[in-house]
Amino acid sequence: MTVQLTHLLGMDGVDRETITAILDLADHFKRVNQRKVKKVPALRGVMVLNFFVEASTRTRTSFEIAEKRLSADTLNFSASTSSLSKGETLVDTARTLQAMAPDIVVVRHQGAGVPLLLTRSIDAAIVNAGDGWHEHPTQALLDMLTMREHKGRLAGLRVAIVGDITHSRVARSNIYALVTMGAEVSVAGPRTMVPPALEELGVRVHHRIEPAIEGADVVMMLRIQKERMAGGLYPDDREYFRYFGLTRERLRLAASDAIVMHPGPMNRGVEIAPEVADGEHAVILEQVANGVAVRMAVLYLVAGGGREAVEA
Repeated sequence: MTVQLTHLLGMDGVDRETITAILDLADHFKRVNQRKVKKVPALRGVMVLNFFVEASTRTRTSFEIAEKRLSADTLNFSASTSSLSKGETLVDTARTLQAMAPDIVVVRHQGAGVPLLLTRSIDAAIVNAGDGWHEHPTQALLDMLTMREHKGRLAGLRVAIVGDITHSRVARSNIYALVTMGAEVSVAGPRTMVPPALEELGVRVHHRIEPAIEGADVVMMLRIQKERMAGGLYPDDREYFRYFGLTRERLRLAASDAIVMHPGPMNRGVEIAPEVADGEHAVILEQVANGVAVRMAVLYLVAGGGREAVEA
């Protein structure tokens, strides 16, 4: 099944059929990425503007590779060398971008809601590459693609998300999407790092790591978002690892074939032990590889391309 997306602002409200279609298309593009010639003409003549105001390595590189493999014309926007650094407002910058007539704008910004704001200022498809504490939808999609590859399904999977839940847009997007797909989601973190009323989203909440990961098929560890917090939410990194770090001993509580995930960048010895990050259960580098295929699928769908271009 193929669907069309006008924008991808978040996973909140995206239905099961649309998620499945994106993942199925990503499967196709993953096969393209394994060929000797890793390119299709699906977005030939389409301009994609990468509007990354917030720093990024994995997401930005992944989108750029995805765009090139789809044969799109790309333009990269750097906040440090733009008029934003001179005091220009976001709306005025958006109007400037609109004058360049992009077809797709991929935006990453420290302000929650910026992608939605851009939909009101730019006549282009907007793809959210991470906005503040809000959402990171393509990360959730690549996470689900990785889970589905290893487990064959999403419905009924027991997924534990552990760490700084409050400040994590990755956690929020994964919760929305995984619950929609029928997974059983548990979260764990210090009381100071778990937002109130999270159970209303359909997840189980724990304030210790052990009950969250017991019997889990998937254990997803999150980085402490120090850049998004005022401080004082936990004593220090050593104390955090003592109570919430994923060690080999704790991982034994999960299912024997559990996979370990992390959106990166990792803080080894803080949220995850090095031997677990590099161990046989870890699929962290697979997540990175799947990111290219997922972002190809999303870009293709928001551009409304034709099936013949995908299969070329």
